[in-house]
Amino acid sequence: MYSIPRIWREFPQRYNLLGSKCKNCGKTFYPPRKICPICKSKDFINYKLPEMGEIISYTIIRNAPDGFNKYEPYAIGIIKLLDGTNVMMQIVDSNFENIEIGKKVKLTFRRLYDGGDTGVIIYGHKAKIID
Repeated sequence: MYSIPRIWREFPQRYNLLGSKCKNCGKTFYPPRKICPICKSKDFINYKLPEMGEIISYTIIRNAPDGFNKYEPYAIGIIKLLDGTNVMMQIVDSNFENIEIGKKVKLTFRRLYDGGDTGVIIYGHKAKIID
């Protein structure tokens, strides 16, 4: 369950789209990592990810997991950002017929979901197709 202290701890990563960049090999990750799977380094810096990219894979969720039923159907995609970092997020503001691999997207800050009984509203990034 989400709590206000947990949300504030995740604030920079979630709200500012911060990833991590390995100082040794330069690979970027989102969400941030503590150990680089490429070179095994533990030396990272915070890295502001670009807000533009393209769809490299997607699916339409028609039977959502418990807790997300009220959002179905919805599209989830893997987005390759301009720097090469892959992120997974919901694709919004588009008809499903308009979603295609290779389409350009801009990341937008939106409400993701609410934290249930706690009343905490969770915000984050979603992908919006640009023409």
